[in-house]
Amino acid sequence: MNSPVDTMLGTVLEDRYRIDAPIARGGMSAVYLGVDLRLGRDVAVKVMDPRYSADPQFLRRFEFEARAVAGLKHPGLVAVYDQGIDGGIAFLVMELVDGGSLRELLRERGPMPPHAVVAVADPVLGGLGTAHAAGLVHRDVKPENVLISDAGEVKVADFGLVRAVAEAGVTSASVILGTAAYLSPEQVESTHADARSDVYSMGVMMFELLTGRTPFHGDSPLALAYQRLSYDVPAPGDVIAGVPAEFDEIVLRATERNPDDRYADGFEMQAALLAVADELHLPPYTVPAPRRSREREIRARYRAAAPAGHGTRVQSRPGPYEPGNSAADAPAPVESPRPVAAVGDPSPAPPRPGRPAPRRSAELDDRTDLEPEFIGGSRLGSVLWILFVLLVVAGLGAAGFYVGATYLAVF
Repeated sequence: MNSPVDTMLGTVLEDRYRIDAPIARGGMSAVYLGVDLRLGRDVAVKVMDPRYSADPQFLRRFEFEARAVAGLKHPGLVAVYDQGIDGGIAFLVMELVDGGSLRELLRERGPMPPHAVVAVADPVLGGLGTAHAAGLVHRDVKPENVLISDAGEVKVADFGLVRAVAEAGVTSASVILGTAAYLSPEQVESTHADARSDVYSMGVMMFELLTGRTPFHGDSPLALAYQRLSYDVPAPGDVIAGVPAEFDEIVLRATERNPDDRYADGFEMQAALLAVADELHLPPYTVPAPRRSREREIRARYRAAAPAGHGTRVQSRPGPYEPGNSAADAPAPVESPRPVAAVGDPSPAPPRPGRPAPRRSAELDDRTDLEPEFIGGSRLGSVLWILFVLLVVAGLGAAGFYVGATYLAVF
């Protein structure tokens, strides 16, 4: 059975943004790989569901939120370039992050040790804090909305859309405003949200980063959401061994059921996290992008016309979150989700017996893993060398024949 054709593919919005391929789809919108034809750059285009594009109240809120988010400047936020409505299609044009989502990274590598959690949470909280200072609330903080670039940048996406949908005149049972696993109690009870609601969601996400699971489970999204009205988020250290008590305290405070008992905003939670990182002497870390992501797959498929090797990376197997081994191409064995590093032990794990610790740079790996070595340093060199040997052999054979013939003629 053939899948339905996406009518957006090939569409050019406002005579400028061409839609090339779908990247992700949710209940409110779809995200596409696109091209800004005027500036000649790749972009991400979020197209809202037609139900919302026809609602005047939604369109007003959508435009207001897009303008507000576009004015935010922080490396932990996905940049918003443009927004518009073309032929009844409401869309948002954003920075395209080459890499993948935090969700995809968690699927590949499992739970994170404390130094890796800090490397993720620090820029996310900085981005949230910047938005909170401007009076904006995300309302849907979750691993799917955290993107990681190939350069190790961590960015929050999708600001403002949940509020625009919440205030629209359109209702649908299929649309959940905020993923149930990360909703704050006040969002479940009244749909009200402020900066402390984002702090709660961030606490739940930190719990998941440390343990590899979310704190609540239910048979339905509604049952899952209502559990947090009666139960507290447990300490991550009660679920998995090796979590520092200081991290437990941060998660527990961020996820207090009473908003007044939480951190006031992203900046306050960020300050507490960085203070703990300094206290425990956690090493700096660059977060690796997931090796297999929807965005990477789409770009490979729809950019096949590019010259071979241009903008590509040799993908090795995912490895542990080791300090000093965070390059995306650093060789590492496949490992199942493991307990986090021991408290106060930021040093890399010792190498396995008989195997030296991987120390090659990503650039060296990219060069030497592509093809085997040949004499002369290339295939062309080896071919020329073989031709030279053949010519020498032929020359020696001809010389021998000439000497032999001359010798017979004389005698």
